[in-house]
Amino acid sequence: MQGFAIAALLGLAWLGPAPPASAQQATEEAAVRKPLEAYLQGHATGDARYMRQAFLPTAHVEGIRDGRFLSRTADEYIAGFKGSPAPDEAQRRRSIDQVDVNGDAAMARVTLAYPSGSFTDYFVLLKVDGEWKIANKVWSRNPAPASP
Repeated sequence: MQGFAIAALLGLAWLGPAPPASAQQATEEAAVRKPLEAYLQGHATGDARYMRQAFLPTAHVEGIRDGRFLSRTADEYIAGFKGSPAPDEAQRRRSIDQVDVNGDAAMARVTLAYPSGSFTDYFVLLKVDGEWKIANKVWSRNPAPASP
């Protein structure tokens, strides 16, 4: 029995150690960030191709504008990107603030800081056919504070 245990341990050692969970998690988190980075690039350039890379075709984008609920399909949302950056692009800042991955599902929070205010975007992402995509987005707008 002792010989079997030693052989089993040697067999596992021969296969090599599995990568640590933290390394696997870091690799998956980097993959989740790819569609988020495409999304940010789409905002920076106004190029709809980046948005198409980021979103699942079935995604929805929802939020509150002027006190009213707004819901758009991915196609409707992407149609707003006309291929050129905003006139105040040099003053805009964007960041991926948080990513949480669990299996084939993830969530993320992104901040878009503009001169007129900021947006907080919350994303649900799915790994479909080995590739991460944004499945849905909700957002909240925070107006810039009034100047004294």
